[in-house]
Amino acid sequence: KKYLALALLLCALLSLTNSQCFVKPQTPGMTHCKDDVDGTWHAVGSTWRNSKCWDCTCRSCCAGYTTPRQFPDDCVSVFDSKRCEYIVHKRDDPTELCPIFAAVGK
Repeated sequence: KKYLALALLLCALLSLTNSQCFVKPQTPGMTHCKDDVDGTWHAVGSTWRNSKCWDCTCRSCCAGYTTPRQFPDDCVSVFDSKRCEYIVHKRDDPTELCPIFAAVGK
């Protein structure tokens, strides 16, 4: 019974987390950390955005963008890596933007 209760608790907590973030391990006394994507070094306490559009510190990284989840069926979602954002537009006309009804992240 204890394990079932623990499993249920963990499942409940899982829904409270943001799947677009992750924690990075730290070593006591460290002064710099390495970005896992770009291989660049950063001082503890600094913040940066890497080439995959993740906003990072030495403790964690989170997606620097929202991901559209619900929009009209005649539209598509395309990621613009230069602007670090999704653009949702009509399938047959990229100049016509579409409304976004639901998104996750950031």
